[in-house]
Parts: sequence; structure tokens; C-alpha cells
Amino acid sequence: MTKDFDADVVIIGGGPVGLALAISLAQRGVSSILLERNLEPLPIPRGQNLTQRTMEHFHFWGIEIALRAARTVPPEYGIGGMTAYGNLLSPHHYDWMRRELVRPFYFTDNERLPQYATEAVLRRRLAEFPQCETRFGVNCTGVFQDEEGVTVNATSSKGDKLPSIRTRYAVGCDGARSRVRRDAGLAQSLSDHDRLMVLLVFQSEALNRLLARYPGKSFYCVLKPELEGYWNFFGRVDLEGRFFFHAPVPPGTRDDNFDFSALLHGAVGEAFDFTLEHVGFWDLRFAITEAYSKDRLFIAGDAAHSHPPYGGYGINTGFEDAVNLAWKLAATLQGWAGPGLLASYSLERQPVFASTARDFIEKSILDDREFLARFDPARDAAAFTEAWDLRRRGAVGEVHSFAPRYEASPVIPGPEGGETSARGDHAVKARAGHHLTPIELADGRNSFEVLGTGFTLLAFGEGVKMAPSFEKAASSLKLPLSVVAIADPGKARAYEADLVLIRPDQYVAWAGNLSDAAPLAILRKAVGY
Repeated sequence: MTKDFDADVVIIGGGPVGLALAISLAQRGVSSILLERNLEPLPIPRGQNLTQRTMEHFHFWGIEIALRAARTVPPEYGIGGMTAYGNLLSPHHYDWMRRELVRPFYFTDNERLPQYATEAVLRRRLAEFPQCETRFGVNCTGVFQDEEGVTVNATSSKGDKLPSIRTRYAVGCDGARSRVRRDAGLAQSLSDHDRLMVLLVFQSEALNRLLARYPGKSFYCVLKPELEGYWNFFGRVDLEGRFFFHAPVPPGTRDDNFDFSALLHGAVGEAFDFTLEHVGFWDLRFAITEAYSKDRLFIAGDAAHSHPPYGGYGINTGFEDAVNLAWKLAATLQGWAGPGLLASYSLERQPVFASTARDFIEKSILDDREFLARFDPARDAAAFTEAWDLRRRGAVGEVHSFAPRYEASPVIPGPEGGETSARGDHAVKARAGHHLTPIELADGRNSFEVLGTGFTLLAFGEGVKMAPSFEKAASSLKLPLSVVAIADPGKARAYEADLVLIRPDQYVAWAGNLSDAAPLAILRKAVGY
């Protein structure tokens, strides 16, 4: 950074994605300024489900323990839930989103806590890094880029104009109505399902008692025929009777013209006492930006994509955006990126979200709609029971098949015909463009325990001979590379490769054997040449 710039990167939006990006950049020595309009995290329970993959990020950010200590629901509740037909007390129900089934393929356990609690942990961690200056209570009023950098204009929460900020790059983590996306001229594709949704937050000891019959559940999805595939969705905030609830409501619904008691009682299947704490509304729609960057401007999280909060994909997708972008920005600023590396951010993350929306979230709505139209226990109990049991068994498949991959990325030597998609499979074998599966190394450490903020080369058996050549090639590119040499070739059998090159985001950049290795070409490909 020169005196002409106030920071390497300005991050507009200090929610979980912006905070995660700032931490990831700071760990790599990149200076940033984070602008956030809210002085404190908003106390609305959303973004609750954190997957095993997301918890790997918290491990590398150094706050996994702190995050787990902030949980509001005991760990035995996990982030699993159930789906019920008609109402919560219906005899027709099954377990849903059992992410513990894919636990062996990740380094960490999943977690569940409200987004405001997650943000508080991230804010405390970010405050430990002098590389980032946080400015809360500040609104971005415009971003303007030129060939040399970006100018960011802002005002205080009181509307006072603040001095402009000059930066090399700016990233909008500023939500679905992103100012950065608009100023960058990035177009969005909208898929509007024409549904107004309500969010209720309420306290109810009575519902807590009713749900005691379903121990270990954190959220509850109710399928009603009249809703045509859209959900009534309950989630626990804690075990003391605080809940949130999403449901479609008629257009024009306001907090003063609708019977929310009848809505809640119908979804549960029994009247119960509750105290309403919050009423909010949102539009159910899918929105995806056609590209996640324009020259020096980038977007991440809800600024880049938004969808209904079905399946717990949203906040986890945003964190993955931040981690993917952070190391590529750092590489570019520090001079070891090739000319195509920054462009790979959008080319990797945009298709993954498009697949998430299409192949998982929207598919679940359409599948539910078809099921509800065809089967009714009052009309044909036997046919309904048979179809319901098929759904019960199929619920396991969604967890196994959500495995984002970057096989078609320009910085990945993927297989011929490979795809960049959210749909995949889990395997221990090291595959280029796939998440690395942790294994135990010969010295007793886990493979994730040897990964750092740069690239890592795992060299097994015969592959150890190639380690010096990789180190020499990395040095010529000024690329940060750590080599972990494992003389015992037995451990290589799990990855089915003697050499595994891992990116800073724990994705496999390349995997192969001694005869396949061309270190300089492999590393150049991985960083965008």
C-alpha cells in the first residue's frame, strides 16, 4: 500500500460475511477498512445453521472455541430438524437435514446459534487485528472506480458527510439491496415466487412443552397442501421457549391487520399461549448476480445472491464467498497472483450458488408442491404412507449430494467435462476442485492441522522426492507454499495420490503422482496464469 491509499481493501457491510472477509484478509497481512451502518448486531434470530464446512473456517480464524461457547442451544441438538405434514403434532413426520451423516468428510462439527451471536464473536476477533479499521455507524453513499483504485463516499448515521476513502479494491457485503452492486452496474437475475413472507419471533413456554415430544430437534418444517410447497418453518432460538417462525401470508399483510395467533396455532395443530416479540416481512425470491465483480469492485454474500432461508444454505454460502475471495485478493495485492486469479472468484462462486438455488432450494419447493398435489392421507392413506416413507428415505440424499466443487474453474485442472456446481459427492480421494477430506497423518496429526494461510503440498512416499522442485517453483512465483513430507506411503492410499496441493481455502488445487508432476506448470495454473 502507498500513501495514496487509505487501505488495500474497503469492505462495505459489517455483517457476518464482511467480518469474515476482514479477518481472512488481516490474517494474510492485508489492510482493510470495514464500514457498517449498525452500531451493534441486530437482535433478530436468523442465519442459525452453521455447517461443518463453515466451522472449519471458524477453526482457521482462531475462534471455533469462542463460537461454540456462544451457542444458545446445546450441542446435542445439532442443526438437524424434522418435516411434518399438516401441522407439528401430526403423526406424519421424519428427520430432515441430518448433516451429521457427512461429518467424517470435515474437520469440525456443525453448530447452531443466532446470527447476532455469531457476529458478536466475529467482531471481537476482528478487533484483535491492527490490519483492519472498523467504522460502525457509517453508511456508504457511493463507490466510484478508476484505473488506479476506488473512491468510497460515506456519511455518519446522523447523515453527516465523512471524508472520502481511497482504496485499491472495494467489496460489497452490504446485503440484498447492495449499493456496491448497483454502483458497479452488476445485473441480477430474479426468480420471484410471488410470496410475501412473515417472520415472527415469540416466546412460548407452552410450545416448548408441546415440542418436548421431539427431543434433539432445532427446527421444524410443516408442509400444508394449501401452501403449494412453501413452508411453515419454526426454529428454536434457545431451550427456554424462544422461537422464530416463517410463513407465507397474503399480499398487503401488515402487523396490525392479520391474525398471527391463528397462523401459529394452525401450523402447530393446537392452540398455545405465546408472547410476540417481533414481526417482520420479506419477499420470497431467488436473486443471483450474473457476475460477482466488475474490475476493482466485488460483491459477496447476500449482495451477490439471495434465496429463501430453506435448508440453512444462506449464511454458509456467504462465508464461503469471503474465504474464496480473501486469499485471491491477498495474492493479487502481494504480487503472486496470475492475471486470471481474481476473475476465478466469480467463475467459481456464482455457478455454485446457481446450483444451490436450482438443485436444492427451488427443487425442494417444487418437489413438495408435486407431492402435496398427488397425495392426501384423507383421500388415500395407503398411497400417502408409501410416498411419505419414500420422502423419509430420500431426505438423507440431500445432505450427501451437497458438496460444492470447482472442476470447471480456470485455475483448476479438472476432469474433462467437469462442472462447477453445488451438487457432487463426498469422498476421501483427493480430487482437484473438491474440498479436502481430513485424514490422520503418519505422525498422528490431522491433515487439516498442517494447513496454513498459503498453499500446502502434502508429499507422501515417492512424492517426497518432488518436494524441492515444488519449493523452487513456488519461490520463483513468490507464492507462499508449505511442504509437509510424509515418508510413510501408506497414508497416501486414502487420498489415492502421492502429491496433493491444497489451496488456502482447503480446496484441492491438484493431486497426482510423481510421474504426473510438473511443479511450475501446476503452481502457475493454481494462481491464475
